[in-house]
Amino acid sequence: MYTSPAYTGYSTRDQTATLFGQTMGLVALTAAVFALGAYAGRHLSEGAAIVAWIGAFVVLMVMNFAARKSAPLATGLLVVFGILLGVAAAPTLYWYGSTDPQILWQSGGATALFIAVFGAIGYTTRRDLSVIIRFAFFALIALLIFGIVLIFIHIPHGSLIYAIIGLVIFAALTMGDFQRLRRSRDVTSAPLMAASIFLDALNVFLFFLRIFGGGRD
Repeated sequence: MYTSPAYTGYSTRDQTATLFGQTMGLVALTAAVFALGAYAGRHLSEGAAIVAWIGAFVVLMVMNFAARKSAPLATGLLVVFGILLGVAAAPTLYWYGSTDPQILWQSGGATALFIAVFGAIGYTTRRDLSVIIRFAFFALIALLIFGIVLIFIHIPHGSLIYAIIGLVIFAALTMGDFQRLRRSRDVTSAPLMAASIFLDALNVFLFFLRIFGGGRD
């Protein structure tokens, strides 16, 4: 049967809009359960937080396989992922909330603006960002090594430098994730894309905490 190019184009746009809507809805859901996890884990120890971080990334790896078999299962794992991340971040968030809650609001607002700007750039640009994303991935590995160095060696303004470099890297990663979101036609990939975008936002938020908190974390 003949299908007109115009009809195909509208179908593609409809699929993109559907995937975008589902993904951002899942991002909002993940943020909500993250907040619940952070509240529930506000009095937990640092050791429990570390276990929650490990558990979250184990769940993320399982999601990569579950997404291909069952979208509801992947969505359920995304909820568990969000809760575990909230528990993992709870001690840090509780500390800031107890000492200077304004820093949390400042960081949250800056994160929302950051993701909105770079997400829009990535979603609308026609330029292929794959090279930039590849560079950002290796830069992220280098940043992790730099973070380990900061634990053992004092570098003046090291925490601030770490946060600023991190924001630059996640600007690229955020643009890449939103470009991938626009180009994808697979609606079942929504949970994985939501997890990736939420991780972008969470890391950006933690970097802003460092900046507004003067590196006290």
